[in-house]
Amino acid sequence: MPSDMSLAIEMDGHAPCRYAATWLSFPACRTTSPPPFRRTVAGMHHRPAAFIVNHMDGRVGMRPVTRWLAMVSLGMSAQGALAASMPSYDIVIRHGQVIDGTGSPVYAADIAIKDGHIAAVGKLDHADARQVIDAHGLTVTPGFIDMLDQSAHTLLVDGHAQSKIFQGVTTLITGEGESVAPLNDNITREEAAHAKPAWTTLGGYLEHLQKRGIAVNFGTYVGAATAREMVMGYGDRQPTADELVKMQAVVADAMREGAFGVSTGLQYPPATYSTTAELIALAKTAASYGGIYATHMRSEGDGEMAALDEAFDIGRQAHIPVEIFHLKVAGHTNWGSMPKVIARIDAARAAGLDVTADTYAYTAWGNGLSSFIPPWAHVGGTAKLLARLKDPQARARIQKDMETPSEAWSNDWLEVPGPEAVEITSVENPSLKPFEGKRLDEVARAWHEKPIDALIDMLIKDHAATDVAVFGMSQPDVTIALKQPWMAICDDAAAQAPTGPLGQGHPHPRAYAAFARIITKYVNDDRTLALPEAIHKMTALPAQRMGLKLRGLIKEGMWADLAIFDPAGLRAPATFEEPRQLAQGMRDVLVNGVPVIRNGKMTPALPGKVLRGAGFQGNREKAVAAAP
Repeated sequence: MPSDMSLAIEMDGHAPCRYAATWLSFPACRTTSPPPFRRTVAGMHHRPAAFIVNHMDGRVGMRPVTRWLAMVSLGMSAQGALAASMPSYDIVIRHGQVIDGTGSPVYAADIAIKDGHIAAVGKLDHADARQVIDAHGLTVTPGFIDMLDQSAHTLLVDGHAQSKIFQGVTTLITGEGESVAPLNDNITREEAAHAKPAWTTLGGYLEHLQKRGIAVNFGTYVGAATAREMVMGYGDRQPTADELVKMQAVVADAMREGAFGVSTGLQYPPATYSTTAELIALAKTAASYGGIYATHMRSEGDGEMAALDEAFDIGRQAHIPVEIFHLKVAGHTNWGSMPKVIARIDAARAAGLDVTADTYAYTAWGNGLSSFIPPWAHVGGTAKLLARLKDPQARARIQKDMETPSEAWSNDWLEVPGPEAVEITSVENPSLKPFEGKRLDEVARAWHEKPIDALIDMLIKDHAATDVAVFGMSQPDVTIALKQPWMAICDDAAAQAPTGPLGQGHPHPRAYAAFARIITKYVNDDRTLALPEAIHKMTALPAQRMGLKLRGLIKEGMWADLAIFDPAGLRAPATFEEPRQLAQGMRDVLVNGVPVIRNGKMTPALPGKVLRGAGFQGNREKAVAAAP
């Protein structure tokens, strides 16, 4: 019953008595004789809802009117009492120390949440809510945004994303070079899918994911390699003019269905076979929909300067922002070169190019063991690769290329200090499980062969599915990169869990600790970053880059993605030796105003939303539901 209900009574010799209200109407009937007077109750909206007062003996039946008015009065009083008793907010977080994501210093404030959004920030002593969270002695920040995630498939296994939310991560951006969709027979055959996916388009995947339910927000790029694979397969050749148009159409469709941009992974076949001109064409298509060009560059080692120039060239010619995935200096012979890399990026920015980067801030990267094999051996896909590894002549050529310096490809074998720097993190062959967590030199000793032979034999025995952690970076390079004002944070890892279906293997610890470790190591221990600066790198900075206008800040009107924790009490116990350990110290984590962690324990809630980029052209209802 609206509190601004209005009432009008009109009586004359020919018209009925009328009561108009925004919430009530009555059946009409005529009086048998005209009432003797006209009365109007002021303040009424004159919307006709007829009510006829019978009269007798010249009386106008005021008793029924009086009784009815009394009933209205009582109803309005009850409505007012009910409204007064209802909480103004869903949740109020009281007494927190707020770091709002802008980089500004901490300040004391309460935060009110209504319908998934931040409704008020300030001193809210008298605000009432269905739920009150006491954040006394704790810091409240925006939820963290993972700029390079790998969870497109694991979220379908378990939507809770435990390894993410226990670090305070509330939004994932994925799709490095290859994306989960679109798909066609070329891709499903290569991936040897045992079951037909429930989607073929990117839009279909996003709808499928939302229906299954997720605890985090999720967005993705479309992979340039995915477009290539769909149109050309896995060969080492350049597209025809017609094929390039078809690849652009794949990108355009994905952008209209919600992709945030187009991405590349240029160290991995078949992306390795792409020319700069091909990538510019695809980036131009993404740019026409307001997208980003995000890249795992062609080289992060000996050829890094040329790879940077290629990324800049794509950005300039396609008129598109550039995001450099997991910026690093790889290879022990290149250690100490990060200042030169930063100077090159700063020069491009000063010249007007919109280029930024992200980092997971470890000295070891994660990769497939097959990345050690030269690109020519991958032509035709995994089956062809395995055949070449088994062929004595092809194997000899592969080994020679791995041991010969070259700028033609990113040669991880020569970039690592030695086989002891390569840790086996996951295998698919059950018989190889004992080697998870072992170094390549240990595998070689167990098999009584040279490390380079152990690497190739591991790939053969595991059908080229082995993943590794590679200790190929220096801490000073990692630290100076992290300090740059344009550097955001990623973990380059899939959502995992200590137990259950996602509790297998021996992952890189970044999967469980990358974001928490930014605070425990680089804020608390090393004093590399101030806490507000670190929070900015994990919240507002990536939100701005991805165009997430209503995320990344603690501000009225923003989505209520929030983390509540004690920075001094935060722990990141995951190590390379014992990686499957959840971060500790996130007391409460909210996604879209709903707790996914409460009092340190995961809740069953799955309030995450699929996010779509600027080019999304769904209908109005979908666009509103998906608005970031």
